Amino acid sequence: MEYKLGIDIGSTTLKLVVLDERNKIVYKSYERHFSQVRTLLAKRMGELKKLLEGKALRVALAGSAALGVSEETGLPFVQEVFAATQAVRALYPKVNTVIELGGEDAKIIFLKGAPEERMNSTCAGGTGSFIDQMAALLGVELDELDALSLKAESIYPIASRCGVFAKTDIQPLINDGARKEDLAASIFQAVVNQTISGLAQGRPIEPPVLFLGGPLSFLKGLGSLFCKTLKLKENEAIFPDTARYFVALGAAIYAGGAGQAMDYGELMAHLDTASRPARRLEGLEPLFASEREYAQFAARHERADAPYGKLEGFCGAGYLGIDAGSTTTKLALIDGEGRILYSHYCRNEGDPLGVVIEQMKKIYATAGAGLRLAGAAVTGYGEQFIGGALRCDAGVVETVAHYTAARYFNPKVSFVIDIGGQDMKCFRIRDGAVDDVLLNEACSSGCGSFLETFASSMGYAIGDFAKEGLFASQPVNLGTRCTVFMNSSVKQAQKEGASVADISAGLSISIVKNALYKVIKVHDAAELGDAIVVQGGTFLNDSVLRAFEKELGRKVVRPRIAGLMGAFGAALYARSLGREQSNILTAQELETFTHTAKPLTCQGCANHCRLTVNTFPGGRKYIAGNRCERPVTGEKGGGLPNLFRYKYEKILALAQEPSSGNGPRIGLPLGLNFYETLYFWKPFFESLGCQVLVSGPSARNIYYKGYQTIPSDTVCYPAKLMHGHVQDLIDRGAEVIFYPCMTYNFEEGMGDNCYNCPVVAYYPEVIAGNMNLAGRQLLMPYISLNDRDFFIRRMEEELAIFGFDKKTIAAAADAGYASQRAYRETLFKKGDEALQKARQSGSKVLILAGRPYHIDPLINHGIELLMSSLGFTVVSEDSIRPLEGKARLDVLNQWTYHARMYNAARACCQMEDTALVQLVSFGCGIDAITTDEVKAILSRGNRLYTQLKIDEINNLGAVKIRLRSLLAAMEEREKLKA
Repeated sequence: MEYKLGIDIGSTTLKLVVLDERNKIVYKSYERHFSQVRTLLAKRMGELKKLLEGKALRVALAGSAALGVSEETGLPFVQEVFAATQAVRALYPKVNTVIELGGEDAKIIFLKGAPEERMNSTCAGGTGSFIDQMAALLGVELDELDALSLKAESIYPIASRCGVFAKTDIQPLINDGARKEDLAASIFQAVVNQTISGLAQGRPIEPPVLFLGGPLSFLKGLGSLFCKTLKLKENEAIFPDTARYFVALGAAIYAGGAGQAMDYGELMAHLDTASRPARRLEGLEPLFASEREYAQFAARHERADAPYGKLEGFCGAGYLGIDAGSTTTKLALIDGEGRILYSHYCRNEGDPLGVVIEQMKKIYATAGAGLRLAGAAVTGYGEQFIGGALRCDAGVVETVAHYTAARYFNPKVSFVIDIGGQDMKCFRIRDGAVDDVLLNEACSSGCGSFLETFASSMGYAIGDFAKEGLFASQPVNLGTRCTVFMNSSVKQAQKEGASVADISAGLSISIVKNALYKVIKVHDAAELGDAIVVQGGTFLNDSVLRAFEKELGRKVVRPRIAGLMGAFGAALYARSLGREQSNILTAQELETFTHTAKPLTCQGCANHCRLTVNTFPGGRKYIAGNRCERPVTGEKGGGLPNLFRYKYEKILALAQEPSSGNGPRIGLPLGLNFYETLYFWKPFFESLGCQVLVSGPSARNIYYKGYQTIPSDTVCYPAKLMHGHVQDLIDRGAEVIFYPCMTYNFEEGMGDNCYNCPVVAYYPEVIAGNMNLAGRQLLMPYISLNDRDFFIRRMEEELAIFGFDKKTIAAAADAGYASQRAYRETLFKKGDEALQKARQSGSKVLILAGRPYHIDPLINHGIELLMSSLGFTVVSEDSIRPLEGKARLDVLNQWTYHARMYNAARACCQMEDTALVQLVSFGCGIDAITTDEVKAILSRGNRLYTQLKIDEINNLGAVKIRLRSLLAAMEEREKLKA
């Protein structure tokens, strides 16, 4: 008798399937391997001795982690997509499409027509490991996450590119009181969207669809959302009981025709070679040369501690600081002398409010009647939610809280770096004030959650994992890549025999390098000054702290309360308020405290913000998710000039203005450069007598109209939106879609040339190659508006099919040029008026520098409204008149949009009470150039630089912290001048 053994070694799990001669399953197993692949495989094969001994065997390996084992053992290897296809063709021959989700990979296999297999790249976004991380963030097991998803009432937009990006979206929702049921379903919907848009990329997913892999086998809510999104009927979606074993099944089928038969003993001999560690390559320098050196290091940092008092029996005024962080909640209670009476640090487990209430009850119970809370302040992501729920006296922006605490330990502090669970805050101090604020972008690689994710994947608690690295002899050089990209480096290191200690130390060094070279972008340690204070829970890891000191080549101060510094700073701030009695809830009020959260979609404007309405005792409410004050006060924007809003409303009015012509129905997609050139094209075509139909305005339903045709997941979100806008024009009956390729923008004299970026210039080619235009004609001529005569000749050729003569086209061109010039001058005048009004009212000015399409609310997510609500006058980069001369740059100034930003940065340096915020779309390659140049211009003018990266995710929690930090820094500078 001959058995066939298929071994699927995935990124997180090991699957074994044994088939008999009739291809019936006689054994199957599925379990997580926690990166201990060889050990677990040897153990399982040992248990199969009774079943396999004495039988002829044919074996094949498959899976993302199996190739190395195959090379070491000489056993046949089959690519996992091919293996899965083998099993599908054998068991479900009528299936047209296969969707499989694994631990760190995702696949779509198209079987109808030309067979095609598509897999995700190195990134593990939208896979099983992503779902694991999200469940851990919510503090629930996977089966509970699944059950919660089935009770959802609302779906929030969440990124699924990777776990660390998604935490940026989910954590503010948690801290604002969003229901776990809604969050669970939102996580699953993010996976669905990522799979369809990231892998299908324009190819239709045709039923019947077979769903495979562990996540789709265990999580019914996930499968349900796939079916709903793909509009599959019950008989069109197949979820087999053996879904998680299909790659192993295919490998076993493949094994039947692969290689020589062998017996059990020969198989074990092959596998034994894989269980021996390979020769270890040389690693990095150890963190500590000896335990004695570590003892000296630890003793030095023990001295940086806060004074303590006793809470039991305390009588007098107390000041409470609360830090509702991204993944943890911290509290610090101090007395009038600054002594810590009580402190608490814990993971918030998806319920920060519950954690704070529990700890406050403990404080009241321990202290007794002698404690008089005289002040309470809150900081962190959950500042407004916690502050509103508990009636705290003040909210403190994070940078202020952390600087206040750092100054307590070193009044001459020159630089503060705080690494928390998923964010990193760094700020330079000059003349006793915050001079420059640096924060990591949406990705949290290099933060605490980055390290914790790896510890969990290797079966360690974070504390134990951190200690392992202290005395590693050869720390692994892992570079500074993000969590999911680094998995391959870690697996390779394990294959080479690296110990857990070596990997732990290597990860600690990686965190430090990421902070120094990717966030702070330090060139010389001297830039940070002589008095550096490090804080945040991540720096409680002595391996990270040591790596930081070694990389900088200097000693730093790490307070023993590093993880409590936000709460301690908030408590010090509460003390500075000088109150006699706090408004915070009393012990009696806490006992009867109740809280309900209700999801709601605001209908106040086109943003349609997803709100969470939190209701507290006495009818008090806190509304989260809003970008303006309309849901709270009924008003929007506070009456301050806002050029972003003005530009959007003006172009929307133009787009919606009906055309009276009787000619062909010409469709113009309102996206990318049309947010500027519509002032040319609409009058141009109307002068020709055409009926002009403009798409939009942008909305999620517009995006979803075309997202299955997007061929690249890495292109910027504004470009992705164009697919939906073109489809909207088709749906609304446009006969011709006009979308020209424009290498050049308008020549404005501010740069060395006037190029459009490649995406703006040539995206019509992408539309033509990937969208089914349903018989509509797509006109996409290559033109330039800078040469009137050439333009007229080119359009005469392009529009010949409609019978327009040269004279008519010339007149239409003149109408377009006149309209475009009038718009530019109107915009300049509005900019002048806004700046003048700001000076008269005393309002601070923010130049919101981006690109024309950044005025789209679906792209900027109402950031400009948030700025107005903070008291800023908002002007755009293109409303600033050109200055004389050109900017001093280190790069060729050849892009029109960039030249406007450089001009705006120069203007900012010449104006008081003015700062510049640069909007950058994820996926924009050439903005990697502009960010450094804009920052350099502002730095020479002693102005603050803030960058906001935006994409399809609309949670503005982190954005609000940045803007409030900017405002606090500007106000602190004013105080110093006074």
